[in-house]
Amino acid sequence: MRGGVAAITGAASGIGRALALALAREGMTLALADRDEAGLAETVQRVTAAGGTATAHPVDVADEVAVNAFAHDVLVQYGRVSLVVNNAGVSLYGTIAEVANDEIDWLMKINFWGVVYGTKAFLPALLEQPEACIVNVSSVFGLWAPPGQAAYAASKFAVRGFTESLRGELAGTNVHVVTVHPGGVKTAIARNTRIARAADAVEAQRSTALFEARLLTTPPEDLAAAIVNAIRKNRDRVVAGKDANRIDALTRLFPTRASRWFTRRIRQARAPSPHG
Repeated sequence: MRGGVAAITGAASGIGRALALALAREGMTLALADRDEAGLAETVQRVTAAGGTATAHPVDVADEVAVNAFAHDVLVQYGRVSLVVNNAGVSLYGTIAEVANDEIDWLMKINFWGVVYGTKAFLPALLEQPEACIVNVSSVFGLWAPPGQAAYAASKFAVRGFTESLRGELAGTNVHVVTVHPGGVKTAIARNTRIARAADAVEAQRSTALFEARLLTTPPEDLAAAIVNAIRKNRDRVVAGKDANRIDALTRLFPTRASRWFTRRIRQARAPSPHG
């Protein structure tokens, strides 16, 4: 990794920021993309304060033209790219009955099409490098789909399938492909969840706050370290967090029973505590 150039989407906060700092410590130059320009500037400031090199690129990953321009700018500025991390993502609260098609479309354009656009925009340049890597961030909900998360899970299962097929297509080339399935990482994704227009906003806010407090506990720095380790050791998958490893193992061994058990646990996590 030392001396390479990494392009990271969703770098304004959370996993993207933690990974930017981790890769800077590995000696990589960073091209960081996000819609949140203020958060992006803070990430760049933190990287440079730690002695790293980073540039900010305001990008909406749902916009294919913008993603292609990002790839072009990175190549113009640095002449090459050796690592691409498609990390940007959003969440949407609501049951299938509550979520409108245009709301699902909004989520899929970011969570799935953003990964497709980022992969295809950078792939020709990656293939020109002696060694290169693509990291696509799915989710624990790309291993199991809980009730109330149909749109989000669909997008993350799509990322998983896309990435696994890509890995097979690139076998024997210089480009290594990693799929990441984070569990409950302590980021602002629950707090920033978009609430479906037809959903109960008060219940949605209560439920997502409980979900964040009870299940989102893994520090993003731990996930970043696991991703860096996977890149270094040419591993194909990262399943990070006790919850994610448990879901991964049990859904493969006991798919029906495990799904019922995890569904009960999710509902319990979202239920009000008897102690307030």
